[in-house]
Amino acid sequence: MRPRKQRRVGHSPAANYFKPRGVPMRELMEVRITVDELEALRLADLLGLSHEEAGEQMAVSRATFGRIVGKARKTVADALVHGKALMVEGGPVAMRQGMDERHFSCRACGGRWDEPFGTGRPQACPSCGDDAVFRQQDEDKGDNLP
Repeated sequence: MRPRKQRRVGHSPAANYFKPRGVPMRELMEVRITVDELEALRLADLLGLSHEEAGEQMAVSRATFGRIVGKARKTVADALVHGKALMVEGGPVAMRQGMDERHFSCRACGGRWDEPFGTGRPQACPSCGDDAVFRQQDEDKGDNLP
């Protein structure tokens, strides 16, 4: 079997585990979706890109993208329909250039800084200590989060 080619991913998962509420972990079956499969769902179902456009974003062919998104949809449907926990992990991925950091600004002092993915939302500006910080791409989209 051929080794899998790395797929470009432009979004780091906000959470890597989902489970039905009120069901103890010991009673749950678990299914796994890879980071590239989650990216395929994001591109096709959330952003509405065609398989060709999404394949270009991930650096795979249209046909390969179709297989990735098909497998992801089946896994998510299995988790939802059968009440299973869903874990997001692994897969042959590489972050797209410029997507490995998040850019923040402070409304109070105008300071700007970068934070790596996975470190959570900054509580305060590192320059002035004010909590009026926002993620730059959120501001551009009109999603100003406190």
